[in-house]
Amino acid sequence: MTQDQIILFGLFGAVFVLFLWGRWRYDLVAFAALLVAAVAGAVPAEAAFAGFGHPATVTVALVLVVSRGLTTSGAVNLVTRHLVDSERSTGGHIALIGGIGAALSAFMNNVVAMALLMPVDNQTAKKAGRAPGRTLMPLTFATVLGGLVTLIGTPPNIFIASFRGRELGEPYLMFDFAPVGAVCAVAGLTFIAVIGWRLIPQGRAEGPEAAMFELADYVAEIRVPEGSELVGKRIAEIEDEAETADTAIIGLVRGGRRLYGGARQAVIQAGDALVVEAPPDAIDAFKSAHKLEYFGEGRRTAAEAEGLSLMEVVAPERARIVGRSALALQLLRRRGVTLLGISRQGRRITERVRRTVIEPGDVLLLLGPTERLGDVAAWLGCLPLAARSLTLSQYEKAWPAAIIFLAAIAAASLGLVYLPAALASAVALFVFFGIVPLREIYDHVEWPVVVLLGSMIPLGAALADSGGAGLIADGIVSLTRGLPAWALLAVLMLVTMALTNVLNNVATAVIAAPIAIDMAANLGVAADPFLIGVAVSASCAFLTPVGDDNNTLIMGPGGYAFGDYWPLGLPLQLIVLSAAVPAILVFWPF
Repeated sequence: MTQDQIILFGLFGAVFVLFLWGRWRYDLVAFAALLVAAVAGAVPAEAAFAGFGHPATVTVALVLVVSRGLTTSGAVNLVTRHLVDSERSTGGHIALIGGIGAALSAFMNNVVAMALLMPVDNQTAKKAGRAPGRTLMPLTFATVLGGLVTLIGTPPNIFIASFRGRELGEPYLMFDFAPVGAVCAVAGLTFIAVIGWRLIPQGRAEGPEAAMFELADYVAEIRVPEGSELVGKRIAEIEDEAETADTAIIGLVRGGRRLYGGARQAVIQAGDALVVEAPPDAIDAFKSAHKLEYFGEGRRTAAEAEGLSLMEVVAPERARIVGRSALALQLLRRRGVTLLGISRQGRRITERVRRTVIEPGDVLLLLGPTERLGDVAAWLGCLPLAARSLTLSQYEKAWPAAIIFLAAIAAASLGLVYLPAALASAVALFVFFGIVPLREIYDHVEWPVVVLLGSMIPLGAALADSGGAGLIADGIVSLTRGLPAWALLAVLMLVTMALTNVLNNVATAVIAAPIAIDMAANLGVAADPFLIGVAVSASCAFLTPVGDDNNTLIMGPGGYAFGDYWPLGLPLQLIVLSAAVPAILVFWPF
């Protein structure tokens, strides 16, 4: 092997181990690997940052903004709000909502599609008396399957399309993935709705909702009598002491008027009532330590506290609060909202809640002023588990948003406009018509995905240019010598599926695409079957909660453990493989 090949194989090995370990974010790991490769000369200096201007990177960023515009306009809600019925059987519900999820994720980011449908699925499960965990995993897998159908449905498709343009002179178009992707999606969704949902392990938590709302009993109003040591102090002065005692002061009642959030600088007076949140023992201890008294009805539920509301949200992997605690974010001080409880894989955390570091997939129970909760949840980067209402003014933007998006897709599909230019035009029109405010454009881009793509694309290109991908392809062909080309395609897809369950799907596609090209050249057959096979298999991460963002997203709401994914995911991967290989042979023959 050459020096460049040794460096690149070493870096890809380190990236694989660090991705699997999960200690550091994958975008930081990928960017660090790119820097090392550039300094070592394995990636040419002039190409080191070319990935950030690559069409695949730009397209992914634009798709995210367009997806958000379709969401906020209410266009998607017009499709979903009348279609889901709690009277349907579990299989029938999964077939319907899974079909909707697959259709949506074919044209938007699957995390956005899941964020829209998860509250609907939760609400339907509650009405039907069904555990959310019975349907959330099928819904997530359906959104992944739907992404296989179009070029913009999933980042691996976007990368593979542009990679083909570089290697073969012409990229894939919008619906070139559709014949194979649709076969896989229909086969997979049929299996999930008829048989697959029954394979999800029984006995898991019924979801966080019932247990989480019991925490509402931990809100109390405590009166400050004459002579109390707290008289004359500002609430801000005693917050640290209260937090140490696992108690949060969330407001103040004075003369019948309740102040929340903005009461931090208020000077406590005799007769005031402090609104506190804590476990019962902590409330009693705080009351006794400062010689306070229960006020009025004493301990009361948060839902009864005037002006306050509860909201359940789930923290996706890239949420602002992930890796930090509510105390570190100063959630109560800065936003006037307190973290009331946490559910992690169906297990409640009720002690030292505000000091607990949040993990991806955690369900958080927030308590705060009704009019502020939605904005705070968005600031945290969390997704609500209850369906939100949309105003009439929002629905008035639904049709313009849908027409603009469909026009952009049609123009790109017919080859009239370059796809990134079509999507950029759609974003510009969204801004012009007020569908997406200009100040929010950058907020809707998942920058870790952009950094990952921008970093991995030059590394993948260097692996191909150095001959490293060819070495791997030669090894696979040698080990499977004598087998027909379709069998080698199946082997490549199996290896790619295995990798994508522990690596990010984009990273997997970047690594596997050059190998696919070299395998085809080694066999003397067309490259398209292998590229399409990589595109399909790189997106099919069904075995672990870390293989896909949506898999992580549902851990808390569904009450899933790490090992709950493979009983449904493994047969689903085999179903997809069994459907994909014949479909590829028909629509993309060797």
